[in-house]
Amino acid sequence: MKYIQIDIKTSREGIEPLLAALLEVGITDAVVEDPADIDDLLDKKNEYDWDYVDESVLALRARQPQVTVYVSDDEQGRGKAENLRHAADSLKSAASAGLYGDNADFGPLSVEMSVCDDSGWKDKWKEYFKPAKVGKTIVVKPTWEEYEAKPGEKVLEIDPGMAFGTGTHETTSLCIKMMEDYMKPGDKVLDVGCGSGILSIAGALLGAEKVLGIEIDPEAVEIASENIALNHVEDIASARYGDLTKGVDFKADIVVANLMADLVIMLSRDAANHMLPGGVYISSGILDEKVVPVVDAMRGLGFRILEVRQDGMWCAVAAAL
Repeated sequence: MKYIQIDIKTSREGIEPLLAALLEVGITDAVVEDPADIDDLLDKKNEYDWDYVDESVLALRARQPQVTVYVSDDEQGRGKAENLRHAADSLKSAASAGLYGDNADFGPLSVEMSVCDDSGWKDKWKEYFKPAKVGKTIVVKPTWEEYEAKPGEKVLEIDPGMAFGTGTHETTSLCIKMMEDYMKPGDKVLDVGCGSGILSIAGALLGAEKVLGIEIDPEAVEIASENIALNHVEDIASARYGDLTKGVDFKADIVVANLMADLVIMLSRDAANHMLPGGVYISSGILDEKVVPVVDAMRGLGFRILEVRQDGMWCAVAAAL
């Protein structure tokens, strides 16, 4: 499918007037790129907002603010594109005439249009997601790839959609490897922050009697449920909406949480209430530089640390009461 991408360079001051001008010509959907948002991101409101910001994100701070609109490459879409161009030109003239004040600076308000074809890139990422053995027995396989299981392997089929989790990330594989080591047939599993459902499905494939996945993103809950059904373990596993363990009435032999350090610490305060006698608490998503505060917090809450594993810059912790 072809579409027209329209980019309008502006300033931070010009973003709102530009959006208002577009609204006046019937354009209600736009993507705003404001580099100043990166500064807002870096100004943590909560300790658990983020642990790590990639250099490529920081580089975005040098960009000029931009508003992008996508329209279909047909007669109606081209008409919208022309109306958009007129709206930007009119706003530029009004600003130059001082109608927004003598010192108003809305940037260049330049309009660039390009015709794009999404067939070449919308599924490009799938080329890099191949079947991968992520534990002793678990092999994660995307739905669009063929794979013949070897003796002893358990194939976990996944379509991550818009949810986090292809299974190949170090944090996920660390959790699966620990689940393989600590789980027993017939165990109950609580997967907090289940994402696309990989750890929930892994629990079912490893012989769990019951698995409950909790996820705060409603779309991810849908994707996890679809992946659970795809692997034919819906009689064992399920996914539901929730914020960590708030309102959850479920006790498990294995509580697994692939989150991030500060959220792991938050969850640890309530994890014991969801563990059966002899249960194990497995957590990951922890940067190596954050593992000491996590371990200290767990110990302060009465947990006994069974082991800490590291893969690259990430760590996973297994703990018990």
